[in-house]
Amino acid sequence: MTRALMLMGTGSDVGKSLIVAGLCRAFTRRGLAVRPFKPQNMSNNAAVTADGGEIGRAQAMQARAARVEPSVHMNPVLLKPETTTGAQVIVQGQRQASMTARGYFQNRMQFMPAILDSFQRLAANADLVLVEGAGSPGEVNLRHGDLANMGFAAAANLPAVLLGDIHRGGVIASIAGTFDILPPEDRARLKGFLINKFHGDPELFSEGRSFLETRTGTPCLGIIPHFAAARNLPAEDAVALEETLSSHSGKTKISVLRLPRIANFDDLDPLRLETGVTVQFVQPGESIPADTRLVIIPGSKSSIADLAALRREGWDIDLKAHVRRGGLVLGLCGGYQMLGRLIHDRQGLEGPPASVEGLGLLQVETELLPDKTLTRVTATHVPTGTPVSGYEIHLGTTAGPDCARPFAAIGGIADGAHSPSGLVAGTYLHGCFSSDTFRAAFLSSLGASASNLHFENLIETTLDDLSVHLETHVDLDALLALAEPV
Repeated sequence: MTRALMLMGTGSDVGKSLIVAGLCRAFTRRGLAVRPFKPQNMSNNAAVTADGGEIGRAQAMQARAARVEPSVHMNPVLLKPETTTGAQVIVQGQRQASMTARGYFQNRMQFMPAILDSFQRLAANADLVLVEGAGSPGEVNLRHGDLANMGFAAAANLPAVLLGDIHRGGVIASIAGTFDILPPEDRARLKGFLINKFHGDPELFSEGRSFLETRTGTPCLGIIPHFAAARNLPAEDAVALEETLSSHSGKTKISVLRLPRIANFDDLDPLRLETGVTVQFVQPGESIPADTRLVIIPGSKSSIADLAALRREGWDIDLKAHVRRGGLVLGLCGGYQMLGRLIHDRQGLEGPPASVEGLGLLQVETELLPDKTLTRVTATHVPTGTPVSGYEIHLGTTAGPDCARPFAAIGGIADGAHSPSGLVAGTYLHGCFSSDTFRAAFLSSLGASASNLHFENLIETTLDDLSVHLETHVDLDALLALAEPV
């Protein structure tokens, strides 16, 4: 018998993804076959599955927590924002269309059959499916045609638990208010609530807990203290980039450009955990610091639009001055495309058909094509000869004279490019810094010393510690008892 339970939040960034990951590991350690599921996600942080699809990175992390391979069915609808009013729509791992927000809103129920199909496929091989909502069920203006919260819960007939974040304040009002504004049939699905990111003595919240239990008529299933080690795990939303992500103050400074449509910024996680470097995100309105050793142009969901934004910030001028001073530049995926001479979007895949001038720091050109490359790779970093693993997730191909000096060799195929001076490089390999040997060699080339960080082991340890944290502070038996057969 497969059971399922949905975790909804009082808002975005209250910790739903983290708590679901911790629950996946906790129940897996109890011997259950657990599968994570998020019916609809909006994120430019994507992961490549073994079967050549893409899902939200948070669901890939939750799959890892459950000790199973990520599947396209864990996140059947992924929306990847391309503009302020539109997104690429990924259905069961594959790019289906680019739609305006209004167009998607009006037609989104067409995706419910695929969502339910994926849910049933997961449930067929699981003891427990843990479902993560998106945003908040309290957005009652979005209830008609909802795929992400109560709409899906009703379609799959699931119970739910509500998660609130006390750290941001107003948790009593947000939990009580969510219960109050839901229609009776939706409110009946909420079987309890959790308080996340608590600081201090939980007994000081006893009156608040009692008030909420009385007001909602449901139990508090746990008050979860702030889990500081969460910084070791990938952040799902770009809102995290508004905060300082650097964990150390190493002598070697790495500056990362905070692009409007930044994608897969968890590429930088292993670097920011290194003690010998400081990773700083350069925010709009700021200049690239003159004492930067390496500037990284990260991945982008829309290379041409983000290239225009980069120029508006004056970062193109900063980059050229940086290179003249002997500074290094690395472009990852979309950032690699921006470094070249030209980006051609003749088919209008990212906007109106156009060819635009790149930064000209690499002698390459990119042609955007409709077939998306989605693959996991193992390779060799050419300059250091070290092994590196990662994944590719991009539209288009890049070629030119500087590709004769590749960044990596994937079997017999070259990836990326270096300028003749060696100061500027680009690659399509996401996730390359997770490879410890490569990362150490790369940092050495910057003049920085690498720590003995074993990144993948750190992720595993953090997930284990998170599961123990939840075992200690959440009534997992009560949670499991709330899960209902599907």
